[in-house]
Amino acid sequence: MIRFLTAGESHGQGLVVIVEGMPAGLSISEDYIGAQMARRQRGHGRGGRMKIEQDWAHVVSGIRHGRTLGSPIALTIENKDWVNWTQVMSVAPVEEEVPRVTRIRPGHADLPGTMKYGFDDVRDVLERSSARETAARVAAGAVTRRLLEEFGIEIYSHSLAIGGVWASYDGEIDWDRVEASTVRCADPEAEPKMVAAIDSAKEAGDTVGGVVEVVAQGVPIGLGSHVQWDRKLDGRIAQALMSINACKAVSIGDGWESINQRGSQVHDVIEPVTDPSHPWQRKTNRSGGTEGGMTSGTPLVARFAIKPISTLVKPLPSVDLDTGELVQAHYERSDVCQVPPAGVIGEAMVALVLADAFMEKFGGDNVEETRRNYQGYLKTVGPRAMTGQRDAD
Repeated sequence: MIRFLTAGESHGQGLVVIVEGMPAGLSISEDYIGAQMARRQRGHGRGGRMKIEQDWAHVVSGIRHGRTLGSPIALTIENKDWVNWTQVMSVAPVEEEVPRVTRIRPGHADLPGTMKYGFDDVRDVLERSSARETAARVAAGAVTRRLLEEFGIEIYSHSLAIGGVWASYDGEIDWDRVEASTVRCADPEAEPKMVAAIDSAKEAGDTVGGVVEVVAQGVPIGLGSHVQWDRKLDGRIAQALMSINACKAVSIGDGWESINQRGSQVHDVIEPVTDPSHPWQRKTNRSGGTEGGMTSGTPLVARFAIKPISTLVKPLPSVDLDTGELVQAHYERSDVCQVPPAGVIGEAMVALVLADAFMEKFGGDNVEETRRNYQGYLKTVGPRAMTGQRDAD
C-alpha cells in the first residue's frame, strides 16, 4: 500500500526519496518535514558532519498547494558537503587518480560489500552503507507520520540506555523533556551519566551504543494480520527497525524480559467493558501493543539496540583489501554515539510501517474516504451486544 525508496551516497550530490501510496488531500508542508529532519541532526555525540549539513527535503512532485495528490511524492535532500567531494564522487570519469580506500573496518559493510559486488575500492560500498541515508528515511517517515496524525496516532521515542547507563522512569513520560534532552532521555538523573559516558568514549577515541524505545499512541486494534508470516505487524516493525544502521536487536514490549518470567506474569489481562467508546482495556501493556501479529489497541512499544559505531578515531586492527596484510582500519569523520538520533529514525520507520498497515486495513484514494472507512470500523469494535451485532445476527 505505502512504500518508499531512497537513493544517494553519503558524499554525493544528495539523497532522493520516493513515497508511494499516500492518499490524496492530506495537508503537508516542507516545513513539517524539515522539523522532523532537524530532530535527527541533534544529540550529544554527533560528529562534525552535522555542523556542515542543514537537512531540508525539497518537494519535487506529489504535492500541490499544500496537499497530496495521491501520486508518488518525490523529495530531494542536498548534501552540502558535496562541494568538498566533487572529484572523489564525480559521476563522470576524472583524469587525476583518486585514492582508493582499502583498509577494511570491522563491523561495517566494507568487507562483505566489496566481496559481493567485486569492488577494489571500499568507498564504493561505504558511501551508500553510511547512516547518511537515514536522513531520507526520516523525510519519508515524516510524510507518513502526518497521515497518522489525522487519525490520532502519535509516535515518540526516548533513550533507554547509552554506554551502559540505563534510564529509570515511572508512569507517564514527559515527551517535552525528552525533546529538550541532548541525549533524548526521560530520566533527569541518568541524563548527565549518559553524557559522561559519551564524553569518556570520545576522549578514548572510542564509541558507545545503547537502547531506544519507540512508542506509538492511539493505534487502533486490528492492524496487521495473523494469517501469513509476512503480514504480522510485529514482524514488519522488527524488520524495519533492524534495517537501521548499527541496529543489532529488536524487542516488542517486554520481549527481552519476558523470557525469564512465567505466563501469569507476562500476559495483559483484559478489563471488563464499562465504556463502549473505550472497549478492551488492559491492566498492563507487557505485550507492547501487539497480539498474534496484530495491534491490540494499547500503545505500541518497540525497543531496539544500537551497537557502538564501527568507525573509531583510534581504529581497530584490520587487514588491507589488496594485500591481506595487517593494517589499522580506515577512519573517516564519524559520530561517537548515534543513539539519540536513532530514536528519531526509529520513529520514522515505525510511522512507515503503521501507515502502510493503516491503509491496508482502511484503504481510500483520498483522506476523507479513509476517514469514513476508519470511523465505520470503530463502530464495530467492542462487545457484540454494545455494537448491535448480536441483534443483527
